[in-house]
Amino acid sequence: MGKRLWVERNKDGSWDAFSEDGAHLKFGKGKGLFTPGDLMKVALAGCAALSSQFPVENTLGEGSGAKIVVDGTYDPESDSYLSFEEQVNVDATSADLSEEDAAKLKERVARHIEKGCTVAHTYRQETPVRVNVTVRK
Repeated sequence: MGKRLWVERNKDGSWDAFSEDGAHLKFGKGKGLFTPGDLMKVALAGCAALSSQFPVENTLGEGSGAKIVVDGTYDPESDSYLSFEEQVNVDATSADLSEEDAAKLKERVARHIEKGCTVAHTYRQETPVRVNVTVRK
């Protein structure tokens, strides 16, 4: 099993997500809040960011990173995302890379994301979700 997570409703209609190790995130439906669908895209982008961190920092220096933009094709009829597209942008302008070194970095970033992104691996397969409802009285 992975890390234990839970969500709790707030009086203003928003929700708070918590992890057993102290992480916290506010979400919901409304201005300034991530929706659960947004969080799916954030998870995908975040996974790519963490997976690509090593080759980017190894080439460009510590503290460097990629900007990752994720979009999804939503189908209201099935109330699901049909696909996601990630755009990984690495700003290497200050590194003065040769064309060959830039191509190598691009390939390394893609390889690290492909190998290390658990979220993408999960989205690419059918993932069963079991829901258990308990009503305390």
